[in-house]
Amino acid sequence: MSDINLPVILFAAFIASGSPGPATLAIAGTSMSSGRRAGLALASGVTTGSWIWSVSAAFGLGAVMAANVWFFEVARYVGAAYLMWLAIKAARAAWYGNKLTTKEMPQVTPRRAYAKGLALHLTNPKAVLFFGALYAIGIPVGTPPSALITVILAIGLQSLVMFHLYAVIFSSAPMAAAYARAKRWCEGFFALAFGAIAIKVLTTKVG
Repeated sequence: MSDINLPVILFAAFIASGSPGPATLAIAGTSMSSGRRAGLALASGVTTGSWIWSVSAAFGLGAVMAANVWFFEVARYVGAAYLMWLAIKAARAAWYGNKLTTKEMPQVTPRRAYAKGLALHLTNPKAVLFFGALYAIGIPVGTPPSALITVILAIGLQSLVMFHLYAVIFSSAPMAAAYARAKRWCEGFFALAFGAIAIKVLTTKVG
């Protein structure tokens, strides 16, 4: 571990996790609209996705995928399509407001929220690039597996705390009350944000 600058690696991961993106937007929106339980479940899905990409990059899979441009092209189109679908759902909620009935709006169960968070992170090609670069720059060649596992656990625990903390904060009573007062405006914001990210993913060449 003497050759690994763990604080720098954790700081880079902290900035990446804290910056606005589809995961943080989804956690915030789900936590405010559907409650803490659903928000925590979605955060768990995002965290699982982070663990998957982190482990893959640490043990070389990220470099293999980076050498195959077609993988990122597929991930880019799938990710953009999924984000656009989320944008359309949010736009529909903003447009119709309270006119949508419970039957028309599928209940956000913890399982559904977890799957949404996992899908968001697994279809994000930027996540593969981030973790690939993180391990390529921060981890020297020949680092033993025990040291890699330490780094993976440290990044994973930090991501777990951050994403779940978002869910707790945004599901607080003041946040939920603010969302209830401005539900249509919030959904409109999420629609625009998801749509903008989808277009950015779709138009940005990866690899």
